[in-house]
Amino acid sequence: MRSAPPWVIVALIGTWCCCTMLDGRFAILTPEGISLSLVPAGPARRAFAWAIDTFVWFGILILANLVLGRSKLGQGVHLLIAFVTYWGYPILCEVYFRGRTLGKRAMGLMVVRADGLPVGWRESTMRNLLLVVDFLPFLYAAGLISMLFDARFRRLGDIVAGTQVVYQTQAVQRQPIVSDHIAPLPFPLTPDQQRTLIDLIERADKLPPSRRLELADLAEPLTGLKGEASLHRLRALAAGLMR
Repeated sequence: MRSAPPWVIVALIGTWCCCTMLDGRFAILTPEGISLSLVPAGPARRAFAWAIDTFVWFGILILANLVLGRSKLGQGVHLLIAFVTYWGYPILCEVYFRGRTLGKRAMGLMVVRADGLPVGWRESTMRNLLLVVDFLPFLYAAGLISMLFDARFRRLGDIVAGTQVVYQTQAVQRQPIVSDHIAPLPFPLTPDQQRTLIDLIERADKLPPSRRLELADLAEPLTGLKGEASLHRLRALAAGLMR
């Protein structure tokens, strides 16, 4: 029996790795103690972003060639522009535009540090310079293999620089909590407890009545009440937090 070609085996292993990591959401804790839930971007979406950025770069080169002409001086300046824009374009975009080049912006992606904070000059420069390594031996094969076998789809440049390409998060617009009156907290609550209280009131109308009353009873140490009275009190407390 003939064995399968090596590229088939690599493709099957890569497909298996992608399937086992479909739910790649991960949580990180920022230095301020805030928990962030991020979704790493896979190879396909990142490839489309890279293609868009490549077209942008070629567009800059074509425009520069038209402006500079075919003189020796023009060709020399053209090569200089090609070098500067190839390396400078992604770095400047990632540092000054929240980790997003035009391609990443179009695909809803962004580059962040491993701790969820925006990338700086060091991280962006390192990850982009290491594109040369990710390109080896051809067509970013090393980077693709690295992404397929990494739990967060990081290429070699991301691993070394301590960065991560994730889907851009959309800020959630909270609706104001409607209450007959606003009440202050009887005692201080931690940030997590405050968020839990607000989330409960925002979703209370979607819960079955029995479940709402059960949760309201559990909050008796905070409200000093039970049942509907406790729920009404919780709504007033949450309205006070949302002011």
